[in-house]
Order: sequence, then C-alpha cells, then structure tokens
Amino acid sequence: MSLSTAQSLAWNLAKTLMTVTVLIETDGGYAVMPSDEFDGDPDLVVREYDPFSS
Repeated sequence: MSLSTAQSLAWNLAKTLMTVTVLIETDGGYAVMPSDEFDGDPDLVVREYDPFSS
C-alpha cells in the first residue's frame, strides 16, 4: 500500500472506530492497525492517529 493511501486509511479507520490507529512501515509497504493490536518494534511506527486529539 502506498504511503498516501495508508495515511488516508489510517485517519478514516481512527475516526470510524474512534480508536487510536498506527501507520507502520513493513517490508511490503505500509500497514494500518489499531494501536492496541500492534506489539512490534516501535521504530516501525510512522505515525499515530488519535481521533480524540484536536
């Protein structure tokens, strides 16, 4: 997944689920998941999306 697609998906998922999501870099591109499900290397996190922040 491209970075721009992943960023859009991450924000949309955060707002839809009303949960913090993380955008991570993988060998195959980028991935998005709820932050509480990510248990990998914190250095892989590109950005965190928090729907509760202003």
